Amino acid sequence: MKSEHFDRYWAFACLGVLSVSYYPIYMGISVIGDMIFGGVVLKENYPKYIIPYTPICIAVLLGVIIMPLCMKVLKKFALPGGSAAALAAFFALETLFEKNVVVADSKTIVRLEDWQMFMCYQGPVEWDETATLYETRTPVDILLGEYDPAFKFHFYVISVLLILSLLNCLYGFAQWIKTGEKKRLKVLTLQSAATASFLGLCILACFTAFWRNGDIRVSPLSAALMIAFFILMGVTAGIYTGSFLVGKRKFVSILIPAAISSAMTVIMYVGEMILLNGYLYRFGTGFMFNGIPGIRLAPADILTVLASGCVTAVIFTLLNRKKTLPNKCSCADSKSAA
Repeated sequence: MKSEHFDRYWAFACLGVLSVSYYPIYMGISVIGDMIFGGVVLKENYPKYIIPYTPICIAVLLGVIIMPLCMKVLKKFALPGGSAAALAAFFALETLFEKNVVVADSKTIVRLEDWQMFMCYQGPVEWDETATLYETRTPVDILLGEYDPAFKFHFYVISVLLILSLLNCLYGFAQWIKTGEKKRLKVLTLQSAATASFLGLCILACFTAFWRNGDIRVSPLSAALMIAFFILMGVTAGIYTGSFLVGKRKFVSILIPAAISSAMTVIMYVGEMILLNGYLYRFGTGFMFNGIPGIRLAPADILTVLASGCVTAVIFTLLNRKKTLPNKCSCADSKSAA
């Protein structure tokens, strides 16, 4: 019976991932078709953010398709094996798109990785925290030879986190169906909610860039969304780590996921700093939002990092809380004494 339930779950998971991945995969096929028949992809035909979302979708779909094989052959190492195969597929496809797809407009022909930076990058070169004016490097400068592949660092970090988190949920629920073991059920439910929310913010950022207008100081709405993004990214990573540590001693099951959560938020700040040529967006004016000399982070940024770890710590404190049962022996002894 459990085998039948697993087969249904696996089929449903494959169809579910395929259905939500339809548009990114369609975009990839469309771009490949343009390259085969025209040699280039015209700017107006280029689907925004084909990378990294097309490779992410294909990688997750592959990880789900090979799930039964991984569980049969690798057994308790099914998730590491499936995740490794999915990540290998992601980086292979990402590299293939970046190096071989060419985007063209009326004046410029560039590889896809350069075009991706052309769309994303507009960082400050000279900035004084007390100044009201600053210079920027424009996309034209990048296409004239200032392209830096390090700008993709945060894309890769986000992509790897999404792939690992999604497969953790899909494999975790499959393991529960096969074995009936409920130990990780609650944390997997939280992982699903956190991953879905984080993915939603990623998609929103793709189409809106959180409504940033090019200024280093962003609007309150943009600041709130960016802070939520940073915190949720850290919490998603923390829950992923903690999902394997539930039930262990407090230092391991609470502090390690919290530390991972804060570390991931710091990594996202580093990625933003790389993208912005060593600077960071500012969420307001005044002491709380001005960068601290030597580290660039503002007090508000440090609070964001700490908030990410604290949220994760609270989650795992609640998940690892043991229910206390009435002491029957004590009750019996009391009656005897009476």
